[in-house]
Amino acid sequence: MPTSAKDVTIRRARLSDAPSVADLSGQLGYPTPEKEMADRLAHLLRHPRFGAVLIAESSEGEVVGWLHVSVTPLLEVPLRAEVNGLIVVEGRRGSGSGARLLAAAEAWAKSKGCTTISVRSNVVRDRAHTFYLRNGYEHYKTQKAFRKAL
Repeated sequence: MPTSAKDVTIRRARLSDAPSVADLSGQLGYPTPEKEMADRLAHLLRHPRFGAVLIAESSEGEVVGWLHVSVTPLLEVPLRAEVNGLIVVEGRRGSGSGARLLAAAEAWAKSKGCTTISVRSNVVRDRAHTFYLRNGYEHYKTQKAFRKAL
């Protein structure tokens, strides 16, 4: 059984978290070299308008999860936030750490004037879908994603 989230603190990311964030990114399916993650994290920390990176840290000082949340003003909908990424280390999933990260992201979004928050999740991530539904999110759209290299 995973350790309880009661021993987890949610805080803002620091540049020194980059190695742990990179490792967890790999668990999420997005392997990233530490140097590249440090560069990305440094950019986000220097430019908070791009959102917030929240860290779940155990009482022993271990980074056990992270969440990136941002606000993108859109013409077609009222101001909303989006969870861009969320991962909790294997072995702590189901402990409540992810729910604590979500709650912190929601509070951050409210402080920015957002009235809703959304998240996209790959269709193969059934466990994640159950997690979001359990935390009050509703499935409202299915769509295809397209990408083009620039």
